[in-house]
Amino acid sequence: MSNPDRPATSPDIDAGLLERMIEIRRHLHRHPELSNREAGTQAYLRQMLAKEGVESVRDVAGYGLAVDVVGTGRPSNRKLVIRADIDALPIEEESGVDFASQSPGVMHACGHDAHAAMGFAVAAHLHRSRETFGGTVRLIFQPAEEDEPSGGKRVVEEGLLDDVDAAICVHVDPYTPSGKVAVGSGPYTLACDTFDVLVIGSAAHAAKPYEGVDALTVACSMVGELQKIVARETDPYDPLVISVTAINGGNAYNVTAGKVTFKGTIRSGSDATRERARRRLREIVEGIATSHGATAQIDIHKGEPGVVNDVEMTELILAGAKAAIGADNVLNLPGWSIADDFAYYSEKRPSVYFRLGIRNEEVGSVYPLHHARFRVDEAALKAGVATMVAAATMFLSTQPEGAA
Repeated sequence: MSNPDRPATSPDIDAGLLERMIEIRRHLHRHPELSNREAGTQAYLRQMLAKEGVESVRDVAGYGLAVDVVGTGRPSNRKLVIRADIDALPIEEESGVDFASQSPGVMHACGHDAHAAMGFAVAAHLHRSRETFGGTVRLIFQPAEEDEPSGGKRVVEEGLLDDVDAAICVHVDPYTPSGKVAVGSGPYTLACDTFDVLVIGSAAHAAKPYEGVDALTVACSMVGELQKIVARETDPYDPLVISVTAINGGNAYNVTAGKVTFKGTIRSGSDATRERARRRLREIVEGIATSHGATAQIDIHKGEPGVVNDVEMTELILAGAKAAIGADNVLNLPGWSIADDFAYYSEKRPSVYFRLGIRNEEVGSVYPLHHARFRVDEAALKAGVATMVAAATMFLSTQPEGAA
């Protein structure tokens, strides 16, 4: 990674600490745990932090951890949260790495193992250098980002943001060149709702389908028509993604399906579009069911809102990244269409969500998030740690407006 204009103020991260970060990342990758089941991850991270002498680690949000690193360099009441999510996905790994998942059907396919490892490195570095700054950095190793009940929502409900001034989080980005940081202000991720549909028809002999109502063909019609909400009813500059991700029904060659279920997500960029998409989904499903002589039960579950990056916090990450890794490695980019429950943090406090590029064809880090062959270019993680350390110390050293 080239950093020709890297200034002398860049944080000096100990090489041994960076090696331990990679060891931790690989351990977590071998032993992934699904949302709200991260007991082993929680215990392991607690152990690793204890080895660094980091004290007062406490359980939060079920299987998460929180630790306050308090600077002793000068008096300060400034307090910043850095969030690192820790859960994995129900995906069978096909990455081919030597430290692949040992848990069948479970994989860190979204980089949360890397996030947790970077969070550890930030905590350890700040603990070692606490005499150089004042104020507090609260590291939150958050469970259940990928599934409900949301760990991010629980963090807010448990009051972990009540006494802080702002929050930061990083997400690895396989679409951005490795080692580069990307961030922008304003809306940065989409809101995400989930839906479940039960289509009820009546089974019949496959030789005489006209004697029943084939729930499978009805459901297939629904899936096709739902795509038109985006393709034919929504301004392309108004973000909306509707994805049907599973369909189940029928169990015999010679019997038409009497019941079929399908489910998916609605991802939206504005409250108005979110409500319209939910309404249109109901109207389309109910209308198609009626036209075919079937019935439908629809459950729509409101999920996390969209992350909104605060302007000043975005400028902080831009400044921290430029100081840490050089201006040539910093990109001011708009958001992306994924969802993240860091949105609950951004509703509560000024926040910034930034992306760390990990795309590197030489190491096979070219697959998208949630892919069975997803890989992380571990060489990029140092840039993420350095950016968060630099941004955190800048934030803590800045006098808030109105302070004496």
